[in-house]
Amino acid sequence: MTALERTIPLLGDLVAFPTVSSDSNLALIGYVASYLQNLGADVRVYADDSGAKANLFATLGPMIDGGIVLSGHSDVVPVEDQDWSSNPFVLEEREGRLYGRGTCDMKGFIAASLATAPDFAKADLKRPIHFAFTHDEEVGCLGAQSLMQELGRLPFRPSVAIIGEPTEMRLIEGHKGCYEYSVAFTGLEGHGSLPDLGVNAVEYAVRYVARLMELRETLRERAPKDSRFEPPWTTLQVGRLSGGVAHNIIPGHCALDWELRPVRKADGDFVKAEIAAFVDEALRPEMKAVSPDADIVTHVLGEVDGLEPLPDSEAVRLVAELTGANQADVVAFGTEAGLFQGSGISAVVCGPGSIEQAHKPDEYVTRSQLELALAMLARLVPKLEAG
Repeated sequence: MTALERTIPLLGDLVAFPTVSSDSNLALIGYVASYLQNLGADVRVYADDSGAKANLFATLGPMIDGGIVLSGHSDVVPVEDQDWSSNPFVLEEREGRLYGRGTCDMKGFIAASLATAPDFAKADLKRPIHFAFTHDEEVGCLGAQSLMQELGRLPFRPSVAIIGEPTEMRLIEGHKGCYEYSVAFTGLEGHGSLPDLGVNAVEYAVRYVARLMELRETLRERAPKDSRFEPPWTTLQVGRLSGGVAHNIIPGHCALDWELRPVRKADGDFVKAEIAAFVDEALRPEMKAVSPDADIVTHVLGEVDGLEPLPDSEAVRLVAELTGANQADVVAFGTEAGLFQGSGISAVVCGPGSIEQAHKPDEYVTRSQLELALAMLARLVPKLEAG
């Protein structure tokens, strides 16, 4: 049986687990844990506080420093209101394309890693191979953030992480960060004919957004001269503004969702400091002067730093050797790679499938992309045997 013939049934099994971020991933994690345990792996499952989600970290080979991590997230985005040609949770092949939710983002890479695991298990590994599969990447990289804490408690330290997000097997050494916020504005309702007696939550939210738009223009001016990103500056975007019930009622509540995609951490710190100062010095005092209960509360959905391109990266060197790539690129979309890098593990992004297919109806990964991923992983076996 070829590696691809092992991979496709595994991918079908993974797709059949409807691991939408709002739901549990425990069934998938249990399946993978059993699979790897049967190969002799040391498997650690870390449940979240709710008990409905879990990360998995497994090791084949010696329990020593210097291992290579194959990393992927187990959760997928919803399929509601999407027009699929087939059941999104049943793998279907048509003309060399394997359709199903998560096939490219990113169960294809997980399946390829599992399909190669028997080869790692049979090899005389001098360096360990690790498998890290997380929950809730799509909603703020929550699983990976907690996994980094668990890895810090282990008696050994991996040296390289390969995050298999869909890059069409291109070598990616950098991407922007992703900071996501939800802001709740609480005002004081009243009759629309007496606006000075109320606190208009929508109007204060609009002023908050206006300040964000000013900061967005400043971020353009802060773009690093050598930035390789497109666009080269840190971006800021308002995703949702919702409040009010009628034209003649002063709205007492308003909700705002916005995001920041920092080119560098300093830009994120700058925006957070500026908007916090605007709230503390201008908006909140005005609101509370009318109603002591009025307030603006920011909920941090996720603050995930980007992957910074480094002049000397072990991960880039390794994956370049494995794939034959002669250059490394940067992308705009975010991954968990920056979390590994922030934990002192050299990280790179490289995986099968195209980001153009992710999150869309009829998501797919091609056989040829899986074959390229399997070839990369097959070349990794002798390198770990050599130490």
